[in-house]
Amino acid sequence: MSVLFAGLPLLILIVVVILFFSFVPVGLWISAIAAGVDVKLITLVGMRLRRVAPARIILPFIKAQKGGVKTTIDKLEAHFLAGGNVDNVVDALIAAHRADIALTFERGAAIDLAGRNVLEAVQMSVNPKVIETPLISAVAKDGIELKAKARVTVRANIDRLVGGAGEATIIARVGEGIVTTVGSSGSHAEVLENPDKISRVVLGKGLDSGTAFEILSIDIADVDVGRNIGARLQMDQAEADKNIAQAKAAERRFAAHAREQEMKAATQEMRAQVVQAEAEVPKALAEALREGNLGAMDYYGMKNIMADTRMRERIGEDDQGVESDSNDDKPIR
Repeated sequence: MSVLFAGLPLLILIVVVILFFSFVPVGLWISAIAAGVDVKLITLVGMRLRRVAPARIILPFIKAQKGGVKTTIDKLEAHFLAGGNVDNVVDALIAAHRADIALTFERGAAIDLAGRNVLEAVQMSVNPKVIETPLISAVAKDGIELKAKARVTVRANIDRLVGGAGEATIIARVGEGIVTTVGSSGSHAEVLENPDKISRVVLGKGLDSGTAFEILSIDIADVDVGRNIGARLQMDQAEADKNIAQAKAAERRFAAHAREQEMKAATQEMRAQVVQAEAEVPKALAEALREGNLGAMDYYGMKNIMADTRMRERIGEDDQGVESDSNDDKPIR
């Protein structure tokens, strides 16, 4: 029993040592001292208490000191707590220092927190990037469509990375410039003969204004001839004019048909009125005979006149028929 209690202090000491080394990054502290970087042990303990991984701060700090970049542990820790990528910012600062590019830690941290890759921006400042536009369709004044593709060489502008427009804006502006330049050309042949005209005109428009890049050159990679848009538009216009003319003709035809139907209806109504009036004639004659206003001799005289009129009409119709027959019998010479 006494032996058990005698070994208890040793066990507690071992547990305390294990907890100490698990909580205090002594190995990281020794690495910093070996690298010639002054890091206090209490600073590492404070990071543990602030729930900051010491390795995420100390290793970039050692790298920065070795790379000739002046910064402090407090700045790195503050950037880490703000959600930034400390290692990426330190790499960007070292690359900028080696390339003699003016970049401070505050500027690099702001670019990183803005959501941009600050290391890629520094690399693009040293080694410009080529952005290839999609196939852009434009129409010259003669109505011929041209399809062009351009390669835009850009360099990152460190001062405008925060708040500056991205690659999509560059591509959109270059596309707009190509469409405007081709559209102002007299014919598509001029563009095909001098494709560098597009580059000169578009480059002179200052398309990189307000963007995070500086345009170094615009090169037309390919120009192809597309459709004859002018002829197609004329064909569409002719088809539209034809449809309008057909619609107006149909409207006139329907109006004429409606007038014809109205005339037929009016004629039938007039005939009905005439028949109705003729039906009233015998009644009127009978009434006149009963009242003595019309004598029997007058009535027979009227009948004779009507019969004579019908006979004359029939004779006239027969004469016309005979004349037409005689004309048909004439020999053809």
